[in-house]
Amino acid sequence: MADTVLDYEAEAAHYDRTRGGVPRAEAAAGAVLRLVPAGARTLLDLACGTGLVTERLTRTGLRVYGADAAHAMLRTAAGRLPGRTVRADARRLPLPDASLDAVSAVWLLHLVPFAPDIVAEAARVLRPGGVLIATVDKDAAHDVGSDIDEILRPLRSAASASDRSDLITPHAAAHGLDPAPGTDFTGHGQGGTPRDTVRKLRSGYFASWFDGDTASADALAAALGALPDQDRPRADPRYRLARFVRRG
Repeated sequence: MADTVLDYEAEAAHYDRTRGGVPRAEAAAGAVLRLVPAGARTLLDLACGTGLVTERLTRTGLRVYGADAAHAMLRTAAGRLPGRTVRADARRLPLPDASLDAVSAVWLLHLVPFAPDIVAEAARVLRPGGVLIATVDKDAAHDVGSDIDEILRPLRSAASASDRSDLITPHAAAHGLDPAPGTDFTGHGQGGTPRDTVRKLRSGYFASWFDGDTASADALAAALGALPDQDRPRADPRYRLARFVRRG
């Protein structure tokens, strides 16, 4: 959904299976927990989806909630997080100011054109000393060093991803969130194949790269289709988690 809006009501039924399942979720949850302050008591996981990551955000003394805007996603999440889910737009959370110790946004900011609004809302609901933890530079993490990367890199470089760290950091600072050391984790099962990359291209995933230029899109599809081992996954990506601390 980096470049086209997926129907997450329809995606819910097979989302976990196609997004790396439990190994990817455990890696993401473990990385988030490494960045949550030891004394934190509350964490809200934005765009929690099916709750596969959220239910693994477990630590003694930490109460974790999930929020998502899609009904179907939230129905699945509610089974994993009974009594701890809310349907909400990440830009308009039904929470008072300074009410949370931590907010996480895993694989969210790259999906939307309003990432600054999400950052601002997270800052509003965080207490002084609270943290926003978010994946950044997601698309740039894929296929690094592979033959797919060689073909896509020039287009990725020309694109303006909404989760670029050099954009998110000043947005955060403008709302009282200071950068702090982050971490990274492996996106298990997310190494791309040439054939799947062409499928994503044809479905509109990279639409913003071409602005309706079908000839260029066709040329990219042909280059990807000419790569060897069409169904062999390339190396799994290493996703980056940024951390921002709310000023007092």
